[in-house]
Amino acid sequence: MSTETRGKRKENIGVVISNKMDRTVVVKVSRKMRHEKYGKVIERSKKYYAHDDSDTIEIGQKVRIMETRPLSKLKRWRVVEVL
Repeated sequence: MSTETRGKRKENIGVVISNKMDRTVVVKVSRKMRHEKYGKVIERSKKYYAHDDSDTIEIGQKVRIMETRPLSKLKRWRVVEVL
């Protein structure tokens, strides 16, 4: 058996905006960027569906999520820790 190392997985930090599903939370990840033409700092955000095994995370909590194998049609992330 060869000792292969797994590649570095992507991690993001965001805020939980929904926890109505069973063992799933929706996490909003925001980033600030500078507008290409006008130079104004704007905020872009993206929603990720993440697996929450404990099913205890509440709306508004800050969490760290990590990329994982597909768990359902939309879930490709899992909650690593609550910050």
